[in-house]
Amino acid sequence: MRQRIAVIGGGPAGLTFARVLHRHGCPVAVLERDPAPDARPPGGTLDMHEGLGQLALDKAGLLAEFRTLSRPEGQAMRILDTDGTVLRDWPPRPDDRANPEIDRGQLRDLLLGPLDVQWGRDATRVVPGTDRDRDGVTVCFADGRQETFDLVVGADGAWSRTRPAVSPATPRYTGVTSVETSLDDVDTHHPGLARLIGEGSMAVYGVNRALVAQRNSGGHVKVNAQFRAPLDWHTDLDLTDAEAVRASLLALFDGWAAPLLDLLRHGTAFVHRPLHVLPVSHTWTHLPGVTLLGDAAHLMPPLGAGANLAMLEGAELAEAIAAGPVDLDGAVRVFEERMWARAGRWAEITAAGLERLVSPDPAEAVAVFDQVQPS
Repeated sequence: MRQRIAVIGGGPAGLTFARVLHRHGCPVAVLERDPAPDARPPGGTLDMHEGLGQLALDKAGLLAEFRTLSRPEGQAMRILDTDGTVLRDWPPRPDDRANPEIDRGQLRDLLLGPLDVQWGRDATRVVPGTDRDRDGVTVCFADGRQETFDLVVGADGAWSRTRPAVSPATPRYTGVTSVETSLDDVDTHHPGLARLIGEGSMAVYGVNRALVAQRNSGGHVKVNAQFRAPLDWHTDLDLTDAEAVRASLLALFDGWAAPLLDLLRHGTAFVHRPLHVLPVSHTWTHLPGVTLLGDAAHLMPPLGAGANLAMLEGAELAEAIAAGPVDLDGAVRVFEERMWARAGRWAEITAAGLERLVSPDPAEAVAVFDQVQPS
């Protein structure tokens, strides 16, 4: 009997899961709340790690296409002092493909391929079946409709609507907020900033705050102002007023070198992103018919691991299901144990990393990079 499988969420985790199932000829319903692929900005660039995200793309049969789209030069990393002095400058090594960058939008389109995503399906609740009700797991939608599946995979992010079916855990604020802005056509309109940033990423660390600029394709740059503050730090600030937000950030980074502040002065819009996490060792009692992937399962600081882990998890779960004939519930149980162990290790690493990167001692941030960058 063919299993009815659904994944809630059309991000990297959900699409990788669906794409690997599709490759093996297994049907899956992809349920995405957004009304269309381009309904909202896809976000910045991602570095795909060789043994994580790239491995997932290989399992999906997409590694060669990824290599055509990706930017190995995006692995370049530069750290500056608040006075503009270059402290570290790591160019990518020749033919280094350990962590090439790809824009989120390009990755989404690559994974979408032939998938038939059900756009505009806003899942609000997942209701597991009872011992007496063997008809499966019910997904309830905002429009009042319901559908039933044998397996529902929640890949619906930090504020997952699927998670409450298996776990009472909710994200907690880390104490660090990020405000994102963008620069367009930086090489033409802001050549000085283009030279400052270099080919990949540039970071500046001060006392309990940081500025991080990261190149995307097409001359687009994402800039993130990160700082420690209460969750309600913006109570007296209208976050929809770009000029008010800009002024607030410029005051917060007052005293930094003028070219660094130009990253904020020339920003085109500002998006408020307080950083939340789930408990480092988040697990749940296995529940037949429901499981989680990615941020829904193990939300952690955005330090390069999250999307990579999520994609590999999606690929591994899909392969386990496609290996049949198989006990679907047994495959999910084995997958969860493996996911929990690996994600727990990464959650510890990223939590410690955030504490050091946005800390009272800027030297701690530089030391983090010294430990991971090639000498």
